[in-house]
Amino acid sequence: MKLSFASIGLILVAAFKSSAADVPLVYSVENTGASCKAPQLPNPSQLPNVSKLPDPFSWSDGNGRVKTLADWECRRNEIKAEIENYELGKKPNPPQSVKATYSGGTLTVVVNDNGGSLTLTSKITVPSGNGPFPVIIGMNSATGSLGSNLFSGFIQVPFMHDQCATYSMNGQKNTNAPFYKMYPNLKQAGDYIAWSWGVSRLIDGLEQVKSQIHADMAHIGVTGCSYAGKMALFAGAFDERIALTIPQESGGGGINAWRVSDTIGNVEKIDNTNYSWFMQALKNNFGSNKAGKLPYDHHEAIAMIAPRAVFAMGNPDYEWLGDKSGYTSAMAAYEVWKAMGVEDRFGFNFIGNHMHCSAHNNQNSDVTKFIDKFLRGKNVNTSNMLSSTVKNDYDSWISAWKNYKIDVSAAAPQPTTTAANKTTKKVEPTSPSGSCWATKIGYSCCKSTTQVEYTDDDGKWGIENDDWCGIVEVASCWATKLGYKCCTAECPVVYYTDDDGKWSVENDDWCGIIKTC
Repeated sequence: MKLSFASIGLILVAAFKSSAADVPLVYSVENTGASCKAPQLPNPSQLPNVSKLPDPFSWSDGNGRVKTLADWECRRNEIKAEIENYELGKKPNPPQSVKATYSGGTLTVVVNDNGGSLTLTSKITVPSGNGPFPVIIGMNSATGSLGSNLFSGFIQVPFMHDQCATYSMNGQKNTNAPFYKMYPNLKQAGDYIAWSWGVSRLIDGLEQVKSQIHADMAHIGVTGCSYAGKMALFAGAFDERIALTIPQESGGGGINAWRVSDTIGNVEKIDNTNYSWFMQALKNNFGSNKAGKLPYDHHEAIAMIAPRAVFAMGNPDYEWLGDKSGYTSAMAAYEVWKAMGVEDRFGFNFIGNHMHCSAHNNQNSDVTKFIDKFLRGKNVNTSNMLSSTVKNDYDSWISAWKNYKIDVSAAAPQPTTTAANKTTKKVEPTSPSGSCWATKIGYSCCKSTTQVEYTDDDGKWGIENDDWCGIVEVASCWATKLGYKCCTAECPVVYYTDDDGKWSVENDDWCGIIKTC
């Protein structure tokens, strides 16, 4: 079985009630497929040469393709394992201890693991008011290379990457950097795995102080440009708590496919990238036009973000960025969002006539729509936002596997009788007995427990006597009869409206809006 146990009992962050069906926009854990079976990772000499872009839907062992979104959790983890093994090094599991404080405008996160300690600090900007506020994490600056005005009303969090691994332009790795002192067995790893780990620990810290700073943890974005664009890509790919990933002009080793880059000239490729950022083994095993032996390519690194949102930007004026490769890889990755029926969560804009890492006005306009929809929760049309002045014959790279479809009909987990048997309780609606809302769907309400194990559109669920029970909350607001609280924010953002009323999100759960501003 290639099914993830993490998907059962996992509380999906309810950022939106969307007919894109039940396909989650974001998750409440770093890696939903952590319990999936690891793929075989052959010695590079034993890998076959695949000249075209590999099929992202095909299991690593070649036995079939993913069929459901639950399958994708495990397929995503196969891609993750391959990138770690052949390119970056393994991202450490969540650490033994993370403790965060917020004081004087500074977020401090102390991480203890593997017998060592590491401290991250970030001078964050918090808007005035009660929130909840979306969060943007910028690589080495508060909003990356994008204008801070694009993130007005956000908690802006700079990730200072040297606190994990020291940035180097010449390929000379500093193995005395804090990350490598904590994990000395990873001194041969690429810095991008250290940096993606660091972003995840910042998110851990934000989770701990979210009430203090009124952070909306269901709406986190990451962004960066150039080398930091790669950093943003890997951060979003490796942490599913990130709702929107914005890699800007990331070039080779970012959104670009290694295979395609080998065909287009003076661009960043395996032979000439920075080997403090990547493992030296990548060049030793797959350089000199051997990218075809990689069991993956970077269209699949992008696809690790699916079904969450991503918007990429390029700049064809700079040959080194290799935007023909970026465009081809992006179009290949787009097939994954198409397969899930959530094409509006994927976009890009490749346009010139601007300086490196200084976004064109058209790009700012497009990315703002993604920010508005996936971080601010506004009702914005982001369909078919695939703009490029660069063209390439991407179809020849993907023709063998394009136009696939994944069954997402069972995307959202339903209450099960026990976590042990993983069997969904099927019942027909019945007449309600007493004042318990859960009886309408065949369950009783909790008699003693108030611990929330799962939340769906019906309400909050606990477990008593090895069975699900509905949690009834008593409060003087209309939403309580549906199993929800009312919002406490002075001016809550309206994310959804139905026959019951207007809904917002607080503390990763829906709340009824009594009044709007």
